[in-house]
Amino acid sequence: MEEKVVRKLVTSIKCDVCGQTYRLANIKVIGHHEELWFFRVRCASCQAQCLVAAIVQRKESAALGDLTEAETASFKPVLVGVDDVLDMHNFLLDFDGDFAGLFSRA
Repeated sequence: MEEKVVRKLVTSIKCDVCGQTYRLANIKVIGHHEELWFFRVRCASCQAQCLVAAIVQRKESAALGDLTEAETASFKPVLVGVDDVLDMHNFLLDFDGDFAGLFSRA
């Protein structure tokens, strides 16, 4: 698929930080192999940068996986509630930034 067309498709992706769509001028193709493309994108609004990996196909293909419909439905996004925000606030009050220690306590 032509690079310009694929870059245009990436403009429909929204920034994870601020929710704005990426501008064509801020999408750089790092490389691709067959249908797998890698892009470096920068948000014009908040300046966040990220790597995007995408499989770009001309034809529609069936989803791959062995999850049932019920299992797939369990991955639907869950809204963050007031209690969730308060719990995180309380956690961060005492958190010293030691992620290695935090994850080794599991």
